[in-house]
Amino acid sequence: MKKLNTSKFLLDNKSKLKEIIKNLENDFKYVSILGCDVDGASYSVSTASIALNPSPDYQKGFVIRVYTDLGFSEYSFNEVNVEEVCKNVRKLANEDRKKIVESLNKVTYDRLPRDEELTMEKIREVENLPDEDNPEEIIGKLQEIHDKVKSKHDKIVQLSLRLNITQVNKIFLSKNRDLYQSYAYATGFCMAVANDGDKNTKVDFISKSGLCGSELISEFENAAEDACRRTEELLSAEKVIPGEYDIICDPDFTGLIAHEAFGHGAEMDMYVKERAKGVEYQDKRVASDKITMHDGASAYDEVSSYLFDDEGNLGKDTVIIDKGILRHGMCDELSAILLNTESTGNGKRESFKRKAYTRMTNTFFEAGEDSVEDMIKSIKKGYLLEGFSSGMEDPKNWGIQCVAMKGREIVDGKLTGKIVSPVYLTGYVPDLLQSITQVSDGLVLSGGGYCGKGWKEWVKTSTGGAYIKAKGILS
Repeated sequence: MKKLNTSKFLLDNKSKLKEIIKNLENDFKYVSILGCDVDGASYSVSTASIALNPSPDYQKGFVIRVYTDLGFSEYSFNEVNVEEVCKNVRKLANEDRKKIVESLNKVTYDRLPRDEELTMEKIREVENLPDEDNPEEIIGKLQEIHDKVKSKHDKIVQLSLRLNITQVNKIFLSKNRDLYQSYAYATGFCMAVANDGDKNTKVDFISKSGLCGSELISEFENAAEDACRRTEELLSAEKVIPGEYDIICDPDFTGLIAHEAFGHGAEMDMYVKERAKGVEYQDKRVASDKITMHDGASAYDEVSSYLFDDEGNLGKDTVIIDKGILRHGMCDELSAILLNTESTGNGKRESFKRKAYTRMTNTFFEAGEDSVEDMIKSIKKGYLLEGFSSGMEDPKNWGIQCVAMKGREIVDGKLTGKIVSPVYLTGYVPDLLQSITQVSDGLVLSGGGYCGKGWKEWVKTSTGGAYIKAKGILS
């Protein structure tokens, strides 16, 4: 294992950033700076093309947050000119203050952000350093895997392999805090398109992820094989007859439920805006006693694991649901001030140019002690739901819709071999979670995708859990 290289861009500018903070402290009660240097590469090989692009998460710059006597202002920049930055911050804050004075809906902050003295650094290790990767070798390996796997599957008309490698370097400075972190994550996607020659075309995918570098490519051949097999299965899929069934959810689909059902519904900036029903159920039952749910940057090692968030608060392991009882939500710093609570280290920005919101990190249901075999045997008529394509939630009213890629029919405790697809799971969140009667051992998380705040502000998250047995409304 090798320790990641630190960011020359951030560290060379550190003394100037501290000078900016010292310069602005006479004007503002609170001053902090987040610096971001996120780089990497995206490698793609498909049946039709080959591509090499920057990491989709690339960003390089800084954002200042200051507090006047009425509220907060933020200013982002790329070039560190101390005099120019300080002038622009003062000008922007003065303009913002005038808007606050004229506003009919003022927000009052009763305290400043937490700023206890804290100096920390965390630099992770990987097998392959991102800045030492050989693009030709990686593209060559992906091409070799593509050709080998596709040649075995006559019905696969398109196979796409993509490997994203990203190194994140961030620095956070304030009067009392001096934090630095460097970590890398890799995500892999294997997507297959199958056609049976009769205008029947299906698509499925497998994703892989981890806090690692290009060594993730070692998992691609098996993932590509699985993607092809799963896609070919869909060619014989039928439509499900709508109704309520006993269901078993695989870890991917369980993670989607956790993310949609009590992920977005427990983001506490939605409490401030009165857009989440969760605030009404604090310390009340929302799920069966089989369910304990976590979120946190330190709760699990995956793509959203970090030392500190984008507001300089350390990542935590937050128990959201404890044996069915809603205990705590996730919170960013400014929402924590308004709600008179503490940040859980969930303040995340899409980039240094964007606002910080309460965002999920690694969100999952704890594993249990049941076996998948016993779950299947216990079902008279139902489905094993696998994979997912999308999900939606309504935090205000607790409605949910999660779409599974396929359902495997279970009759009299056995898999029949019949497949239905796609499968829409809908309903009222507490009804779904309270119907859970079994949870398998083993915990699996995946961080291949992104999470949006509404329809924008995309950030990396991971989700997962174990197999769960519940009752669900399918269509």
